[in-house]
Amino acid sequence: MNYLLKTEPTVYSFANLEGEKTTIWDGVTNPVAVKHLREMKAGERLVIYHTGDEKSAVGTASVVSVDASDAKNPQVKIKVGKAIATPRTLAEIKAHKLFADSPLVRQGRLSVVPLSEAQYSWLAGE
Repeated sequence: MNYLLKTEPTVYSFANLEGEKTTIWDGVTNPVAVKHLREMKAGERLVIYHTGDEKSAVGTASVVSVDASDAKNPQVKIKVGKAIATPRTLAEIKAHKLFADSPLVRQGRLSVVPLSEAQYSWLAGE
């Protein structure tokens, strides 16, 4: 499985992740998003999506490890991948048939969204 992680760039941006190389992705409170964090496995691929004024997929990352011992606050260690050469905007995502049934467009406030292989590849520009 692949996932999209939403973040407000004024709080924590892809540039922050590039500088740090790894980080712990935690602090998620939505029960569905928390469930997705708990289900993550090492090696799974991630898309980092900036919310706020940007509203676009801007970079990739991968899961290093998951500590789900606290079911309400799983700690997912991620490592930076690469910047997406041409960031995919929310308008482009909504217009693409790949995302017609995706929680990314149906549940706008969901901060951790599962992605199919095709969705990941399109967002990442692969």
